[in-house]
Amino acid sequence: MGQSSSIPETPPQREASPSRRFSFKQLPVMSTPDQNDDESDRSDTVDGRDYTLDLPDECLGIIFHFLGSGDRKRSSLVCQRWLRVDGEHRHRLSLNAQAGILPFIPCIFARFDSVTKLALRCDRKSISIDDDSLVLISVRCRNLTRLKLRGCREITDLGMAAFAQNSKGLKKLSVGSCMFGAKAMNAVLEHCTGLEELSVKRLRGIHDASEKIGAGKTPTTLKSICLKEILNGQCFGPLIVSSKNLKTLKLFRCLGDWDRVLEMLGNGNRGLTEIHLERIQVTDLGLSAIAKCSNLEILHIVKAPECSNFGLICVAENCKLLRKLHIDGWRTNRIGDEGLIAVARDCPEIQELVLIGVNPTSLSLAAIASNCKKLERLALCGSGTIGDDEFACIAAKCVALKKLCIKGCPISNVGLKTLAWGCPNLAKIKVKKCKGVSGEVAEWLRERRGSLTVNWESGEIVPLDAAAGLSGGVESSMEFPLDHVAVTIAPSSSNNPLALFRTKFGFFSGRSFVPCTFRRWSVSENSNNGNL
Repeated sequence: MGQSSSIPETPPQREASPSRRFSFKQLPVMSTPDQNDDESDRSDTVDGRDYTLDLPDECLGIIFHFLGSGDRKRSSLVCQRWLRVDGEHRHRLSLNAQAGILPFIPCIFARFDSVTKLALRCDRKSISIDDDSLVLISVRCRNLTRLKLRGCREITDLGMAAFAQNSKGLKKLSVGSCMFGAKAMNAVLEHCTGLEELSVKRLRGIHDASEKIGAGKTPTTLKSICLKEILNGQCFGPLIVSSKNLKTLKLFRCLGDWDRVLEMLGNGNRGLTEIHLERIQVTDLGLSAIAKCSNLEILHIVKAPECSNFGLICVAENCKLLRKLHIDGWRTNRIGDEGLIAVARDCPEIQELVLIGVNPTSLSLAAIASNCKKLERLALCGSGTIGDDEFACIAAKCVALKKLCIKGCPISNVGLKTLAWGCPNLAKIKVKKCKGVSGEVAEWLRERRGSLTVNWESGEIVPLDAAAGLSGGVESSMEFPLDHVAVTIAPSSSNNPLALFRTKFGFFSGRSFVPCTFRRWSVSENSNNGNL
């Protein structure tokens, strides 16, 4: 009774559901002699089907581009096919450029044969690659269009000249903390005729006796030049002046009198759209020359104590298309209501205005709010004249305002409460180090305007140079991101300037106070920038 059958029953077959089509089902793995190597990568220990085998290599490569650096490196270890596809579709690469990498260069670029954007970094405590390594890289990496060199102190003028001859398709070059000089830069300008963006930072081979850069043949395609912390930045003057298609010029902490260069630039190239002047010796004469660039849209004047209302008025009267204006007056009171009223009167396209260490009153703020109907982003930092009355003026008249930052200003809860009824399009406000504002009113404002994001931070008002909340070095806009990295990434290093530079020229020491608040807020418009 109840004897069981000696023949096992066949379990019922489960029908495949569309919702389970990406799960591993118990299917036999069949192989044929003519299968290629990629299909043979299936694991014998997993009784499942690899659905990625149905994807073309191009689709798999696109999927890899959505992965972060770590995930992509781990994915390349899954099988031989993924390793090959990852190498074929990787266009950005960052290498720890120490001298010991030389024997591995052929195999690295045999695998990553499609690299177009390359970063070579070496920390200060290590010996970097030399001319032989750089030339070998240029031979093996034939599709290179963007190069970033950081701390490669063993590379000389000869190595850069040979590299330039082999990399004539180079479009973007960023160098920092290297030892080569003017001859290397002239070789790049001569051979890389399609160069579009050039960024040079702490190029220690450039000194007073250096030859002029750009005095000979220069690329007609050059659109962006960025110079940072160069002891003799004047040697780049011929390059700046002769670049007729230049759109962006950024000068940060470069010694020398720049008025003469800006005068020649204004007379020869009026197509500039973006100029950054930070901690350089420039006066109203230089600003008057900039005013000849009638297409100017973005202007940053940061810690230039010799610039005054007169220079700003010249710019405002001639540059009607100005969209973004950043001024760090360094509390010299040389730029104030008079210059800002001229901006309000003559620059109706202003969308972003940042005033640091400037003391505007209700007079100029009312003019800006009334005439600059497109003003969407406003930052007021370290100003002793921005009180409740001025804040109420902003709340009442800045109808288009979307982002507002107030830092180190003597406003109180009364002024902040006016935002409950003003600035109807305001989406975000940041209040930092305003001793008169309490957290209770910030919370009240959040409840009053549910769609408004309120960031409030208390704290003592600190000197401008110590205000890290809105500070940060302005990086070169030409640099391009290195997100998908498959080999050892160079550790970050501070690459501080020469001690002599910091000690002898105290005027240029300290952190930059250029605000980074709007870097996350604003959307790039007609940008020529990229980042490595």
